[in-house]
Amino acid sequence: MTGMLASVCSVDEAAQALQGNADLIDCKDPTRGALGALDTETIRLIVEYVGGRRPVSATSGDIASGIHQLRRAISRIADCGVDYVKFGVFSEQQLRSQTAVIGELAQRHRLVAVCFIDRFDPLPLLSMLADAGCAGIMLDTADKHRGRLTEVWPLAKIRQFVQRVNARGLLCGLAGGLRRDDIPQLLPLRPGYLGFRGALCRGERHTAVDSQAIAAVRDAIHAHQAPHRRDNLAVNQL
Repeated sequence: MTGMLASVCSVDEAAQALQGNADLIDCKDPTRGALGALDTETIRLIVEYVGGRRPVSATSGDIASGIHQLRRAISRIADCGVDYVKFGVFSEQQLRSQTAVIGELAQRHRLVAVCFIDRFDPLPLLSMLADAGCAGIMLDTADKHRGRLTEVWPLAKIRQFVQRVNARGLLCGLAGGLRRDDIPQLLPLRPGYLGFRGALCRGERHTAVDSQAIAAVRDAIHAHQAPHRRDNLAVNQL
């Protein structure tokens, strides 16, 4: 079943996400870009607070180039004790230059590649990321003003992405300015996670999360998964 990824930037927000039954707590600083990294002390405090009750991921920052910079950033975040380190893929050229270091780091850490579809088409490169040892691959948008995921890519391409990543047995995530009304069309594709930040906030994505907004997104996921759950039960009983 599809889980809810909630991006948070403090222990208080992590507490609200846990209370709202988020499935994955994602550490991110939305004021620093699409993959803005929190300071390591805050990440450690969030990991300590969550205490294994949910998996925790953290972003390594908006790093578009430089293998040494990428190695340092991923290692620094991994040392905070998170379950997954998310790193950004902004172009095909960047990925090809970083494949070796990604493969090296993937032997020690669970890496999730976040592909920004408003910068390039990652579909031809999914096998490269999988072969490098990534634990998961997500779609996202770098420029939130250019539209959300479902506006930048047609549903057929998103479905193709999910099918290919799921076929590899990797964690599959969809994010990129998602709102509640995106949930009904994305859940049938069966991604591992739907990722939210702006939809959980009182205002813009850099403002504080709101417990009622978290509950509304969580309830929408449950409500739209219920028909699929009933269908699966019916098939299994035949």
